[in-house]
Amino acid sequence: MSFATEPTAYHKTVLSDLQGAWSNLRDAVVQSAGFPDWELAVFHIDEAMSWESVRNLAVMRQRLILVRNRLRHDGIPEDIITCLEDVNALMDETLEALRNGEID
Repeated sequence: MSFATEPTAYHKTVLSDLQGAWSNLRDAVVQSAGFPDWELAVFHIDEAMSWESVRNLAVMRQRLILVRNRLRHDGIPEDIITCLEDVNALMDETLEALRNGEID
């Protein structure tokens, strides 16, 4: 009887960077809770990080638009804006990598 062995080397892709950026954005929003629409922003961030969105980046892109709309008004802390810009940049990079066949 043979056992499946656990891989010892993992290939880091832009997808892992994108996941980390979403996580940082969520943490920043939760830590600054209280501004208008913060709960809806967290909901859409969670949806963007869901398995369905990771498997279909077009869905994630739609969620990013919804999150941007919720977080683009006066009174949003600067750290949230910085995290949102990171997600935007990595989303663009991820979609480019997908078009170039660098990720599946």
